Amino acid sequence: METPRSAVVPDYYSLLDAEIRDAIRDGDLDPYTSQDAVEGLIRSTVSAYERRMVRASLPPLENVEEIIHRLRNDLCGYGPLQPYLDDEEVEEIWINSPDEIFVARAGESELTGLHLSDEAIQQLLERMLKPSGRRVDLSSPFVDASLPDGSRLHAVIPDITRAHTSLNIRKFVVRAKRLPDLVKLGSLSAGAASFLHAAVESGVNILVSGATQAGKTTMLNCLAASIPPRERVVTCEEIFELSIPLRDVVGMQCRQPNLEGKGAIALRRLVKEALRMRPDRLLIGEVREAESLDMLIALNAGLPGMCTIHANSARDAVTKICTLPLLAGDNISSAFVVPTVASCFDLVIHCGRDTHGHRQVEEIYMLGGRVEDGVIEMSPLFTRQQGELVCVALEIPTPEKWIRAGHRPEQVLAAAKVGR
Repeated sequence: METPRSAVVPDYYSLLDAEIRDAIRDGDLDPYTSQDAVEGLIRSTVSAYERRMVRASLPPLENVEEIIHRLRNDLCGYGPLQPYLDDEEVEEIWINSPDEIFVARAGESELTGLHLSDEAIQQLLERMLKPSGRRVDLSSPFVDASLPDGSRLHAVIPDITRAHTSLNIRKFVVRAKRLPDLVKLGSLSAGAASFLHAAVESGVNILVSGATQAGKTTMLNCLAASIPPRERVVTCEEIFELSIPLRDVVGMQCRQPNLEGKGAIALRRLVKEALRMRPDRLLIGEVREAESLDMLIALNAGLPGMCTIHANSARDAVTKICTLPLLAGDNISSAFVVPTVASCFDLVIHCGRDTHGHRQVEEIYMLGGRVEDGVIEMSPLFTRQQGELVCVALEIPTPEKWIRAGHRPEQVLAAAKVGR
């Protein structure tokens, strides 16, 4: 466990901090966009202090480089949290109370020795929200926002929480950009990677499922990297998380209401607008509510797409995607939704974590397009056997899509079985 940061700030630090903040205001600098200029101010102010220290009775500086680093974190970054944001091994940071500040490394959580006052936590939250223009107050006590580095921030304030502001920062740690990267990390077998690459190229509709922090967004990013480069991709998300390595990409995110309670843009609206933007491929960060209906209508019209959903298994994911569209209104029934899901989605990739926190694909199922007694028929393509992801498929879904894309289904299946 780390040593708690002392709550006592040295006298010289307060003097330096105040001088630099005055200089930033006088120079009309933005600490976030002008970090090099601010660091120059920090160094010149510290040097001037050292010269004055010789002539006047000023407190001596203990470690100049450490002081400069801390000032930079406080002025240009997020103060005592910045070292954790800079640490590539840290995946997530969350604050429950001033004395309960946690981080996660390799899927394992640990309590830090950091202590922050309620006032300091509130100031950090305001600083984090400033670049996004989002707000949190009594009328809107929840907020989701993206930090400049792509990390996702979620915050809840009292009296929704019992006593203290709660913060979650999920860092966007890029360890895998393409399917072969997942193979190197041990999350996916080589056979499954080659199969999924061909599936995405063929325009197969894919549902990625899993629990929180199971690697769904990473999987969706890696799948998107296999989209043919000439295709136009439109993404819809609550908060920007996807990073698609293609040349023709338009990303959209939701917007919260203003102080008057107006101007909110929901995910369902984004999906509808995306269909007017001539997409060749539609990606939805996560479906949770009625927007799943609009997604199904789009996929049913022949537009290839992919999305993620929270679920405990591939079967549960299909059950859930059959239930969510019913939230769109009383005129939507299972008689329409279930057959539509069966005909729209081709693959379900279920992601999970083992007992050590390692993220991996647990199973891949295909939907056959048939419904019996209100239940969609599913067949396993890949399952975990003795820790290995093994191809057990006898056929592939919608072979006409693969043939149209230039793939021979029997060769794709053979390559998946031998792991090439």
